[in-house]
Amino acid sequence: MKPDTFKDKKIIVGITGGIAAYKSCYLIRGLISRGADVKVIMTPSALQFITPLTLSALSGNEVIVNIFPDNQQNGTSAGTWHIEYGLWADLMIVAPATVNTIAKLSYGITDNALTTVASALRCPLIIAPAADMDMYNSPANMENLERLRKRDVFIVEGESGFLASGLTGPGRMAEVSKIIDAAETVLSGIGTDLTGKKILITAGPTFEDIDPVRFIGNRSSGKMGYQIAKAAFLRGAEITLISGPVNLPLYPEIKIQKVRSASEMQAAVKSNIKGKDILIMAAAVADYRPSEYASEKIKKEQKLKSITLVENDDILKSLKVKSTKIIGFALETENAVKNAFKKLDSKNLDMIILNIPDQAGSGFEFDTNKVTIIKKDKSQTEYEIQSKFQTANDILTEIKSLFL
Repeated sequence: MKPDTFKDKKIIVGITGGIAAYKSCYLIRGLISRGADVKVIMTPSALQFITPLTLSALSGNEVIVNIFPDNQQNGTSAGTWHIEYGLWADLMIVAPATVNTIAKLSYGITDNALTTVASALRCPLIIAPAADMDMYNSPANMENLERLRKRDVFIVEGESGFLASGLTGPGRMAEVSKIIDAAETVLSGIGTDLTGKKILITAGPTFEDIDPVRFIGNRSSGKMGYQIAKAAFLRGAEITLISGPVNLPLYPEIKIQKVRSASEMQAAVKSNIKGKDILIMAAAVADYRPSEYASEKIKKEQKLKSITLVENDDILKSLKVKSTKIIGFALETENAVKNAFKKLDSKNLDMIILNIPDQAGSGFEFDTNKVTIIKKDKSQTEYEIQSKFQTANDILTEIKSLFL
């Protein structure tokens, strides 16, 4: 199995003076649980919201607050600790990043320990802004964020929601899980390389109703499609996700359309395909549906012995598109590569992702996957078992290298 991206990575977490500072505890624990070594730097204002002792206990390392020691009466060291931190780190994350700190980072002002270390970094920098909506949306803050983007700082935008002021709007710090996803993306050497691209993704199973309480379905969890949507969003793409009946977390900025049956998914794909650069069909669509739907629950006494099935339309074969590149998935239990080749040709796909579910940790319901990417020329790239988020990025990187 491929090692976790965070294993043995050295990460600085910078914390500034905002109410979202409490979330940094969850960020630190999340990074450490994935195998990272974390050191914390706080601004003096952050002390108003959380204590260094808490963060030191969580990280297992000393917490830096001031550039210089508070008391030099007993002597001190002349070491350039800020340079050492800048050389040590594989990544720095500032979360939360206040409007004040964003402005300082933007203009290179180094008047506290956090901004001083940021100026000495040799590694990538991620910032997760947090502010009340009017501060967040102020022209000065928007200009500062754009200035940082142009310097390849990865911005995990604030989300809309209920704010500490009682207002509702943009400015909430992104959820910790999204910040960790962004960190994994950056540590993998990936930036916002899909900016401006429009991608349509399907995910999950379809359910074909027998009566109001029973259905024909499959074991698809939707996890692979959702991870592709998240990974593509972080890389800058505009995402539309068509999801079967699953309940999975998703970034609030991603447009999602929920469907239930194969016919509903077909209609949703057709209505959303226009103008898309890529269609990724990760959903496990039912091949058949009951020929008749019983509007009332079928009672046991009726002794239902069989269900007559009819074939659903093949969504991919029904599409009439020229400019959109179409990526399919194949889940095979026998003659896997041969059957994937057949599907690649019969459905006129530009690429197909082969899953083999009888391999440990691969396929339905797992958080990991093992796939083989097969291209139009029948060349194959096999990936070792890894997280579905890592798999999603490998798929997107292959797509970008071939089509975008």
